[in-house]
Amino acid sequence: MNRPMRTRRQATLASLAAELGVSRTTVSNAYNRPDQLSPELRKRVLETARRLGYPGPDPVARSLRTRKAGAVGLLLTENLSYAFRDPAAVGVLEGLALACEDAGVGLHLVPASPGREDVAAVHRAGVDGFVVYSVPDDDPHLAAVLQRPVPTVIVDQPEVEGVDRVGPDDEAATVSLANHLVALGHRQVGVLCMRLARDRNDDFVPMSRQQEAHYHVQRTRLAALARTFEAAGVAWESVPVVERFEHNVDDGASAARQLLDAHPRVTALICTSDILALGALAEAGRRGLRVPADLTITGFDGIAEATRAGLTTVHQPVLEKGKSAGRLLLGAADRVAPKVITLPTELRVGTTSAPPRTAEERWFGP
Repeated sequence: MNRPMRTRRQATLASLAAELGVSRTTVSNAYNRPDQLSPELRKRVLETARRLGYPGPDPVARSLRTRKAGAVGLLLTENLSYAFRDPAAVGVLEGLALACEDAGVGLHLVPASPGREDVAAVHRAGVDGFVVYSVPDDDPHLAAVLQRPVPTVIVDQPEVEGVDRVGPDDEAATVSLANHLVALGHRQVGVLCMRLARDRNDDFVPMSRQQEAHYHVQRTRLAALARTFEAAGVAWESVPVVERFEHNVDDGASAARQLLDAHPRVTALICTSDILALGALAEAGRRGLRVPADLTITGFDGIAEATRAGLTTVHQPVLEKGKSAGRLLLGAADRVAPKVITLPTELRVGTTSAPPRTAEERWFGP
């Protein structure tokens, strides 16, 4: 007759403490507060735990007891792959991860695809605070985050009164870029911009949509361009602006194609990100346009790919942005008033901007 195999009972904190002849607090400290034990005693506790098959304190029970999850949540209202595909997002994510590593806490990604209204992922996230990365001011996931009784830091956008934020001075940075183009003599310009709202628009952008954009970084950059070029005598209503909902090189190329097909005499394309600008460079090459001899192209972000392409762009420290957000969040308990960290930017003039050619030079000259 076969007898059923007896399974070994998993050791518990209590049984491990009994085996060692120490208190349960001592066993717990070996995992959670190692500085409270001598190195020799902690080594003996951990070795005995491995021998008996004790897996360590239950993290769920511990979080219920301490009311701490030991993790920071990153809210990203994009598909999860965006965090690992977009160079600027990758930089922010790396910086945030480094801050979490320094503090000994985990990082929990809370992605939410654009247009989704379900905020359950925010409510069920077991985190001690949120870093919210670049969302529109009417995003329901942001509203859900702000309902949670945990600290929050916003990266880039939106500006919310009473909430910590990290980001560059987008207005000043854009003005410096616009002044560079004005000084070169560009007056016939076009703009390629990232999405302005949660509803999709892969087309030209009327003034009303520019002024009412829910992504305030894009709204700020467009407004700064408008003020600078109007001061130079350009009626901003006449400047073509093309929006793309998705943010990748192919969409930058298609946006440039759409704008140049309708406005072939544009002498400069101003792109509100380097990714869009890289797409514009590809489209210029496809059309046989020389950059910058026939067409000036500029970007914003200063990603590595843009540097390699010689792009004239505004550089912002995306790695430091993530680090600053993490440090700000993890130190929130020590502050009373909200804090805003404004990061420096730098206009880096590359090989993609030059004075515009005359119409005769563009169409008939060498």
